[in-house]
Amino acid sequence: MLLSDLQSKDIINLADGKRVGTIIDVDIDQTGRINELTVQKKRFIFFSGGTVGVKWSEIDKIGKDVILVNIKS
Repeated sequence: MLLSDLQSKDIINLADGKRVGTIIDVDIDQTGRINELTVQKKRFIFFSGGTVGVKWSEIDKIGKDVILVNIKS
């Protein structure tokens, strides 16, 4: 799977069922493993929601259109 494939998917939080946002960056360690996804929170009319880090261990399932994560905050 390519990074561009991941970036096209919406991130959905299983904890509350809300859309978190979309992937804008990936943190990869020296061995090539993904540590964390940087997600641009969904935007409001003129305001950016900021970013949130999603650890690879928080990803529950990567589907055709969405990535399901379990972020408890």
